[in-house]
Amino acid sequence: MLSSLLIPPLLFFALGAIAQVFRSDLKFPGDLSRALSIYLLIGIGLHGGHELAQATFSTAIHSVLAALAMGLALPLVAYTALKRLCRMDRLNAAAIAAHYGSVSAGTFLTAIAFLQSRDVDYESYPVIMLAIMEAPAIVVGLLLAQRARRLAGVQAGSPNSLSVGFGKTLAKVVTHGSVVLLFGTMFIGAVVSDRNLEAINPFYRLIFMGALCLFLLELGMDAAKRLEDFWRVGGILTAFGILMPLFGASVGLAIAHYWLGFGPGGMTLVAVLGASASYIAVPPAIRMAVPEANPSIYLTLSLGITFPFNVVFGIPLYFMVAQWLVALNR
Repeated sequence: MLSSLLIPPLLFFALGAIAQVFRSDLKFPGDLSRALSIYLLIGIGLHGGHELAQATFSTAIHSVLAALAMGLALPLVAYTALKRLCRMDRLNAAAIAAHYGSVSAGTFLTAIAFLQSRDVDYESYPVIMLAIMEAPAIVVGLLLAQRARRLAGVQAGSPNSLSVGFGKTLAKVVTHGSVVLLFGTMFIGAVVSDRNLEAINPFYRLIFMGALCLFLLELGMDAAKRLEDFWRVGGILTAFGILMPLFGASVGLAIAHYWLGFGPGGMTLVAVLGASASYIAVPPAIRMAVPEANPSIYLTLSLGITFPFNVVFGIPLYFMVAQWLVALNR
């Protein structure tokens, strides 16, 4: 189990945090972090679009609809819980909610390795769901953040405070750089032939993990600068970082079993999609769109609490429940 945590991105994040704690003079060039954010979003979009092109519309439609439903609903649940139970401010709640509505590719790949080590077959459609679920949660998170800014600028209790300017807000979200990159590159990945896409394979696949390591190294440094903000509310948020994945996994298991009709392997993967919190696609998007949000909170939650919990405890638990659900219907 420990070896599954010793992956380069997580270790680079820790290295950045340690460098900051020990007052190292390690620094990143000013525009490098933004360039890495753009690259990571392009890589994820191309990969997701390519996966979508491998399935026909008729066989993938239910999985796509399920992914959209989860990607839109889970961040709203997370936002409500953070606001009402954790007493979190609106902007940080929106940033965290976007992470918990999106997915973790690292957790997903760990789950696949878990299933393969046990010779468990699984459906291919959760891979399509992985690609679909990246974007909706970002859109919801940006909408919530724009709403928070708007509410802060209007008189409290105004009856029109929730509706004023919604069209403009939605337009800004849809045309935001991170959303345009994700949807645009997904379209490119879907329509380009395998041969032509292979020509840029070194760009969007072979160096992807290296760029991710650099990005997380810088985010680790940034997160460690404001760790005190996390420790002030650490107990409550730690509980959220464990309970929210359990809720998301329950939703994923129910959808995979009762709606999609997957077997234990596919159910486990959909549960992981519902349980995981993004540390690849959402952080760069939130970093660009919601700079007011504290990265020491949303990164520590997604990468420091939820990711290890899912890898060590969650995946085996979700698989066990999936087997139980299948056995229950026999």
